[in-house]
Amino acid sequence: MAPVTAPQKKTLGKVLVIGGCGFLGHHIVDLLLESYKCTISVLDLRTTRNRRPDSDNVQYFDSDITSLSSILPIFEKIKPDIVIHTASPVAVGESSESKAKLRNAMYKKVNVDGTQCVIEACQKTDVKGLVYTSSASVISDTETDLVNADERWPVVPAKNQKEYYSTTKAIAESHVLAANRSPTSPSLLTCAIRPAAIFGEGDVQVIPGTLSAYTTNKTGFQLGDNNNLFDFTYVRNIAHAHLLAAYALRVTSQTSIAPLDHEKVDGEVFIITNDQPVYFWDFARAVWKAAGNQKGTEHVWVIGKDVGLVLATVVEWGTWLVGRDTPFKRRIVRFSSMTRYYDCSKAKRRLGYRPIVSLQEGIQRAVAYWLEEQKSEGEKKGQ
Repeated sequence: MAPVTAPQKKTLGKVLVIGGCGFLGHHIVDLLLESYKCTISVLDLRTTRNRRPDSDNVQYFDSDITSLSSILPIFEKIKPDIVIHTASPVAVGESSESKAKLRNAMYKKVNVDGTQCVIEACQKTDVKGLVYTSSASVISDTETDLVNADERWPVVPAKNQKEYYSTTKAIAESHVLAANRSPTSPSLLTCAIRPAAIFGEGDVQVIPGTLSAYTTNKTGFQLGDNNNLFDFTYVRNIAHAHLLAAYALRVTSQTSIAPLDHEKVDGEVFIITNDQPVYFWDFARAVWKAAGNQKGTEHVWVIGKDVGLVLATVVEWGTWLVGRDTPFKRRIVRFSSMTRYYDCSKAKRRLGYRPIVSLQEGIQRAVAYWLEEQKSEGEKKGQ
């Protein structure tokens, strides 16, 4: 019997991961080390988190992407072939007016202005491919159901978009796509990845938020009838899609023949999901079960969407009057009651994308990581 040989690693040249110490970014770095032949550099505002061991020969650079003069010398030193831009502030929900102004200013500065600086740095240093992390939320107004939505669905106009974060991601995405084969730099190829509801190890939103309900004994409440399918996507699959796109851009840059329209990757956007839409509360209960929950649904009190919106309105106004905040908001009721799932067929056809980790395995990995982190924090406090 012939020995089994490991698959040959694809070559990506010199890769710069912007935001490479963040949630998605460090998973991209991990996958690059495992599956590709390349030299890896990471640029982040602070590179103290999620660093690889020195033995992995990953270069780290602290810099602010909102300053072209700050990042350009790094680009000139590295001379990257491929840039993967994942840097973005974490999207958060509604807050006080003063906090919202500061938060929105940060979204604009990083997502829009910072991305423009990244594009200019790519153009000035002869980068061949730029892959941008956008968001599937750019086609969602947070109220209208999305059923098998794909890339043909229009981006929600700013005036109709309830989440300013999504507006800034949409603007940045449009800048990235406009830079593809532009007269300024015709050799630069670009594309955008639109992930849907990322979760996984290092997640600071989906898994921690869901497990908070478990640890505070609030699993007996359900908002909506749970007939709403929703896409949650494991981070490793999204990292995989970014690297498939990066490889496609590199291959395209090395040929003089323009790809056919149905094969084209540059100048395109790709929605990425786990290709396993699930009922919203079924996902939450799978997370709780992975954390040790043994209860079924017999104790669950179902609050209909309309009733939930009324209750949330009363709670929001009441807490506002006394100068406090509440996690029970109309936004949460709408979010947990809406249908929002996507069709990732375009990524399958053009990138060869298939999820490499199932939804259930992703949940198990993410929860195990979270439990270990909680255990470590508890031990530190006990010392």
